[in-house]
Amino acid sequence: MELFKKPIHALHELLVKKEISAVELAKDIFTRTDAVEPKIRSYITETRDLALAQAARVDEKIARGEALAPLAGIPGALKDNICTKGIKTTCASKILANFVPPYDATVVDRLAVQDAVITGKANCDEFAMGGSTENSGFFITRNPWDTERVPGGSSGGSASSVAAGEAIWALGSDTGGSIRQPAAYCGNVGLKPTYGRVSRYGLVAYASSLDQIGPITRDVTDSALVLNAIAGHDAKDSTSVNEAAPDYTKALVNDVKGLKIGLPKEYFAAGIQPEVAEAIDKAVKQLVAMGAEVKEVSLPHTEYALPAYYLIAPAEASSNLARYDGVGFGHRAEGTDIIDMYKKTRSEGFGPEVKRRIMLGTYALSSGYYDAYYLKALQVRTLVKQDFDKAFTEVDVLITPTAPTTAFKIGELSDPLAMYLQDICTIPINLAGLPGISLPCGFAHGLPVGMQIIGKPLAEATIIQAAYAFEQANDYHTRFAPLGEV
Repeated sequence: MELFKKPIHALHELLVKKEISAVELAKDIFTRTDAVEPKIRSYITETRDLALAQAARVDEKIARGEALAPLAGIPGALKDNICTKGIKTTCASKILANFVPPYDATVVDRLAVQDAVITGKANCDEFAMGGSTENSGFFITRNPWDTERVPGGSSGGSASSVAAGEAIWALGSDTGGSIRQPAAYCGNVGLKPTYGRVSRYGLVAYASSLDQIGPITRDVTDSALVLNAIAGHDAKDSTSVNEAAPDYTKALVNDVKGLKIGLPKEYFAAGIQPEVAEAIDKAVKQLVAMGAEVKEVSLPHTEYALPAYYLIAPAEASSNLARYDGVGFGHRAEGTDIIDMYKKTRSEGFGPEVKRRIMLGTYALSSGYYDAYYLKALQVRTLVKQDFDKAFTEVDVLITPTAPTTAFKIGELSDPLAMYLQDICTIPINLAGLPGISLPCGFAHGLPVGMQIIGKPLAEATIIQAAYAFEQANDYHTRFAPLGEV
């Protein structure tokens, strides 16, 4: 039946009707993983025994005639920077290679309430620092659409696991585009909620004012279902929005009549691959034909968002990663004295990209440079947010490419600056704390193209409705990566 190709909502119906069992579904995913994982390498840690035990409990509920939650019995993966009690959480870093958290992240607790089945911990760029999953401390993950190309990052393992059929859904984290960009590269739907809408408790911090957990799924309906499960206030997270989350499935309405769409001219400038621009243009025209209105808007400080981000995020990272010193937890190297031990531990434990960002952040925060760099970046961040605020007085949503190009080849962007430029379309949304969703809107040379829909703060329902309406008029989300026939 190829259950691994079906979305959450279809599998839920099969479980409710007792046409399949949760254990049967889990085993189908394992069979699929055995076939493709050697070529893709989505997982750092697989949790098959746990998954089978969780699936068996769901089957017991079915046998007793109990109602099933939407995610009950549905296998999914967690990015390996989300803490899981009793299961290794490595952040794809050698410094945490054997770290086993003593508690679950809030999102994991909420998934447990839903009886979701966890298949494992997905590979990522080390400490979520990167845009290709080439910076993992363990191995490179590959794109199921073309195994010579990257799956994106930093949540590349999460995106590739869904695209390859090794998971039905996955959670990633998004600091500057790390859910949306890999979702675009792998032909998935990736949603970054408003900052604070989903608890960060138990998410290993990269940049605390930017990080946000969100879902990567097959379609928009699944995205709403997973967001329903994980969104909401959490007293353990001081940045959590103290406001009840709505039922996002109510936004699954096939109607965009009167929706005002803004096209930021700065996002369609030089550097956008022509085929990507054409796919976005075609998608927007389709939405207009469905009743939406469109106008050009300006976000004049967009060009400063990238340098501001690469001062703010590394500065916060240099603070957050100072805890990895070989004393409290994680890898410890032997040294002649405590200072030598610190140096050797971090030298052995951190990869080059993490070291690069720590050094950049420490420099930006140092005496004599704080005002010139970090403080100035915070001021630019405010200007970027004000640009969005002004645009949203005129329109309901903004539409842009998710990434300027389709997935690039492994090793193609060896220059860090060239890699950083791949985040140009997603970073401003994190700086402003806004919600954004990426969904497939076409193909270029056989590779998926992602369209990004950006909303006002806490307006996840609006972007979900716009995305759902577009999705229902197309079949991009139903296409499976070529690896699907392995």
